Parts: sequence; C-alpha cells; structure tokens
Amino acid sequence: MEKPEISFVEFQKLDLRIGRITEANQVPNSKKLIKLIVDFGTEKRQAVAGLLQYYKPEELVGKKCVFVLNLQKRTLAGIESQCMVLAAEDSAGNVVVLQPEKDIAEGSSIS
Repeated sequence: MEKPEISFVEFQKLDLRIGRITEANQVPNSKKLIKLIVDFGTEKRQAVAGLLQYYKPEELVGKKCVFVLNLQKRTLAGIESQCMVLAAEDSAGNVVVLQPEKDIAEGSSIS
C-alpha cells in the first residue's frame, strides 16, 4: 500500500529513539499482546505490542529497539501504551523488531 509523501519538516516531528526492553510480559487474557517496559536512559515507558505470535516475552528482554515516543498514547487491553516499537513485516507475514546494527546508548535519537 502506497502512503502519501510527507515533508522533511513533518518527518522531523517524529521522536524516534533507541530503547532497551527491561521487562516483557504477556498481557493477561490476550493471545497477541506483550507489555514492555522500556529504558530510554533518562526515563522508562511502557508499550503494548502485538508481538506474541512472533516473540516469546523473554526473547525481547535486553533487546535495544527503535521506538516512536511522541505517538498519541493508547489504551490496549486496559494498559496504557506510552510509546510504540517499530517492526518490519515481509510478504510471508514474518515480523521482526527493528534494532540498531551496533550497540548504542539508550535514548539515542534517530534522525
């Protein structure tokens, strides 16, 4: 699906940062959702992600991933999601979280 072109100014509005997942737990009574606690260096936030069919919660702990921090907060299964992990999906339906190629500090900004 082709998406509309955005300006560089619009892109700059996104707060994309590296976060380290410190906790990951299946959301009770959910077949898809995992609650993540993410360390961004100066703060911790929680995210709710539909990754359970692709990852066991314990596989995510310790991973550094790319997150959007200034997306409007949402409540999923009664839990507030305060950021969103970015993931890629291929045509076969495989999903992987986006990670930096090399180690970099939590909170590092993506531009």
